[in-house]
Amino acid sequence: MTTTVGSRANGGPQEGVAGLEAIMRHGGDGLRDLMVRTELHLERVTARAGAPLASHASATVTAGGKRLRPLLVVLAAESAGGPPSGADGEERLVRAAVAVELVHSATLVHDDLIDGARLRRGNPTVAAVAGRRIAVATGDLLFSRAFAELARNQDAAQLCALSDASSALATGELLQREDAYASDVAVERYLRRCELKTAALFEAACRLGALTAARGSSALADGLGAFARRIGLAFQMLDDVLDVSGPVERTGKARGTDLLDGTVTLPLILARERDPQLAAFDLASLDGPEQAEALCERVAATGALDEARERALRVVAEAKAALPAILPGGRSVLLDLVADSVVERYR
Repeated sequence: MTTTVGSRANGGPQEGVAGLEAIMRHGGDGLRDLMVRTELHLERVTARAGAPLASHASATVTAGGKRLRPLLVVLAAESAGGPPSGADGEERLVRAAVAVELVHSATLVHDDLIDGARLRRGNPTVAAVAGRRIAVATGDLLFSRAFAELARNQDAAQLCALSDASSALATGELLQREDAYASDVAVERYLRRCELKTAALFEAACRLGALTAARGSSALADGLGAFARRIGLAFQMLDDVLDVSGPVERTGKARGTDLLDGTVTLPLILARERDPQLAAFDLASLDGPEQAEALCERVAATGALDEARERALRVVAEAKAALPAILPGGRSVLLDLVADSVVERYR
C-alpha cells in the first residue's frame, strides 16, 4: 500500500494530516506529483534489497509517516528556482528526497531497538517482529541505501550535507544515552540534544533541496537550513509533550514511553523546577506502563506541558522569521504551512 503525504497506512495516528493536506492542495499538481514519485521510488529502493531484509525495510518506509523531510527537500528546491530542466533534474531531486527519508527511517529502526519499543505509529517494530539482529541489519541497510541513492547525484556537497546530519544524529543519540535517568539535565543540554538528534536532518533536507536546484546558492541554503533547523527543534519539543500527554490512539505508543526508557524530556525538566517531589524522583524507579502514566499525570499537573508547548511555539515563530525574504511568494506560504503543521500535531 502506498503512503502519500498526509495519509497513514494500517490505521496509524493521524496528527498533522489536515495541515499537510492543505500544503498539497496549495502546492498544486506539480508538488503532489513529485511527492508521489518520491513515494514510489522509496518503495522501489527498499524492494530491491532482497529477502529477508527487503520486507522489513519496505514495511518501515510504508508504515505511515508525514514525509515532512522529503517535503522540505522538494519545497526548498522549488524555492531556489526548481530542479534543472529535464527528467534528470527532477530525478536528482527525487533521489535527494528519498535519501533523507531513508536516513530518517533507519534512525527509527535503530531507536526502537535501543529503546526496546514494541510499537511505532501503532504498528509492531522490526525488533518486535524479527528480533535484534534483523533490526540492526535493517537499519544499516536503510542507511546504506540512502547514501547509495544520493551518490547517484554525483555532488560531493550533497553527500557532505547528509553525512554531517547523520553524524549529528549519532552524537545526539549518544548524548541521550549519557543523560538517561539523570536528575540534573539542564534545558540547554536538552535543546542541544534535540538539535543534533532531530533538527539536523530537517536542516539537511532543506540544504539538499537548495543544492539540487537550478539557482541554488550557499546563502539560500543557509537561510532555508536555519528555518528547517528551528522547525525540527520545535517538532521534537512537541513530540516530547505528546509522550506525556498522549493518548496512545493519537501517538501510536503508550504515555510515558520515553520516560520509562529513562529519556529526560523538556516536560519533566520543567516539572522538576516546579515540584520538589518530582525533582527528587528517581526515573529509574519506574516499573511498567502504569507507573509511567501516573508520572505523566504528575508532570501535567505542574503546568509544565503548557510551558513546553509555548516554548515550542516561540521556536516556530523564530523559524518563520528566518525564512529568506527573496523566496517566491507561493513557496514562502507553503513553508509557513509546514511550520504550522508541526504545531498542529499538538492540538
